[in-house]
Amino acid sequence: MKIKKITLAVAMWGIIFNIYPQDDIRSKITPEAIESRIKEIRMGEIIVKTKPGAEVTVEQTRHEFLFGTCITDNLAEKAPNAMSEKDRRMFLKILKENFNYAVHENALKWYDCEIERGKVDYYLADRIWEMCNELGIPMRGHCIFWAKDKYIMPWLNELNTDELRKAVIERAKSVVAHFKGRITEYDLNNEMIHGDFFRRRLGYGIINEMAYAALSVDPDITLFVNDYGIIAEGGYNASTYIEQIKNLLNMGVPIGGIGVQAHVITSKPDNKMGIKYTTPELVQRNLDRLSQFNLPIKITECLFYGDTEEEKAEELKKFFPIFFAHPKVEAIIMWGFWEKGHWIPETAMWKKDWTPTPQAKAYRELVFKEWWTVERGKANKNGIFKVRGFYGNYKITSIGKTKEITLKKKDGKAIIEF
Repeated sequence: MKIKKITLAVAMWGIIFNIYPQDDIRSKITPEAIESRIKEIRMGEIIVKTKPGAEVTVEQTRHEFLFGTCITDNLAEKAPNAMSEKDRRMFLKILKENFNYAVHENALKWYDCEIERGKVDYYLADRIWEMCNELGIPMRGHCIFWAKDKYIMPWLNELNTDELRKAVIERAKSVVAHFKGRITEYDLNNEMIHGDFFRRRLGYGIINEMAYAALSVDPDITLFVNDYGIIAEGGYNASTYIEQIKNLLNMGVPIGGIGVQAHVITSKPDNKMGIKYTTPELVQRNLDRLSQFNLPIKITECLFYGDTEEEKAEELKKFFPIFFAHPKVEAIIMWGFWEKGHWIPETAMWKKDWTPTPQAKAYRELVFKEWWTVERGKANKNGIFKVRGFYGNYKITSIGKTKEITLKKKDGKAIIEF
């Protein structure tokens, strides 16, 4: 009889035993299994109706799946230490060519928007949003609140209980109202496993108050939890995160999505940065465990590390397909891409002089080649040309005409006539 390996997970609420047959997990992350799932969940059918025998060209122009990045504050012209105009142009060029989704790195956080009590300033967040919007890149909201004491402004920390509760409600309403119609999802209270400032001062029920204050202004937004140590750093917080999400949902907190930070990912135990390593098996297993909530998952803050540039590229190639092949994952967001505007510069995809690293090349090879559709052929005798393509936007050319079409996952197919 074959003995199944047992994973023992320890959470703050006690000891949780989880039995995960390792063979089942490994079978999910073979190259063949990953490729099969990608074809199943990320591709649909395009049907072109044209003249019999007519030549047809199908060219993808954009992914539906969200490949994103955070945007550093100093992209804005009036930001402290703003980047040069030359660098700004290159930043926006790389952004447009490589990503279709974005998030403020810091500009939307409370400490950036209200350094002094009552002096709310959304300039940085607005300007970054405007530049992304000009490129057709939507943004998510990070974050309404951040629970760690070290990121609490001194003036906020000095408020009494009633004043603090009032300030929290005002903040939730202010940021959501300001970006209503522009930002449709937010991380509600960032990193609640690691910080409890608001709960400690105002009680656990404050999370519901935060959520419903935000929703009272815009009921159409989606609120995410977001935390780290779930798939990176050995996944040491995965069980705690799962229990926390259960507790929040049981309390009636309207959580609509799960943010999974992924910095910094490395599979090398003895790496020079001293980062706890992770494995493909662990990533697959913990994403599967989070799927029990039937909520969308976004890889919200993703970075890869290796001791050499080539190793960083290999790490991306190892883990990106696991994310993309997971049915609950809807986005992969890099936590920056340029070395000169980056939280951990040694993990950047483009160097200070804008030279692409092997990691950047590996990223483009996957996103714009392996997971990208360009097909040419001829319609059959009935004037029909069919092709399987990745969900997204397309240009279709036939009989001297070019038309645009969107192949959506929710539809599974798209039909266009010439």
